[in-house]
Amino acid sequence: MKKIAVLVGSIRQASINRILARVIEKLAGPEWSFTYVDIGGLPHYNDDLWSSPPEGVLALKQIVEDSDAVLFVTPEFNRSIPGIVKNAIDWGSRPWGRNSWAGKPASVIGTTPGAIGTAVAQSHLRSILPVLDMVVMGQPEVYFQFKPGLVGDDLSVSDYQTRSFLEKYLERFEDWIDRIGK
Repeated sequence: MKKIAVLVGSIRQASINRILARVIEKLAGPEWSFTYVDIGGLPHYNDDLWSSPPEGVLALKQIVEDSDAVLFVTPEFNRSIPGIVKNAIDWGSRPWGRNSWAGKPASVIGTTPGAIGTAVAQSHLRSILPVLDMVVMGQPEVYFQFKPGLVGDDLSVSDYQTRSFLEKYLERFEDWIDRIGK
């Protein structure tokens, strides 16, 4: 079973990025286990808090450390990643010498109603993660344009080509985890 830590960069209940993550989870099937990290409740990074680390921070680190890989599902805010994603990354990389991200296979995807589907935010995130010793899957890139009616209430994907693309993405992600994972 593949254990995946999922960080969704939008905390909105009706987030289309959360829907995309759930679609991926449904397509993956029972051979995969997805654990969604609550990054919305993390305090702003403050090194002083390590004397008594917040529970959410300890949970984030434990989920990541127990996972086989990490899936980042990010919206794009002002041509970059949301601040809560960067905050979670900072918490997971600390304290010095206890980087929970180190050596983890990772994939970055995202969605928006716009045609370029979070491409700039993903590029930004892909430039950060290797510095943390994460091994980021390069292909296929998933710049998902979220269109009305594409995803049903049951998380089914109505368009065959889109569903097929996402299934192939999952196959590649599985291969990536097998190749890179410890």
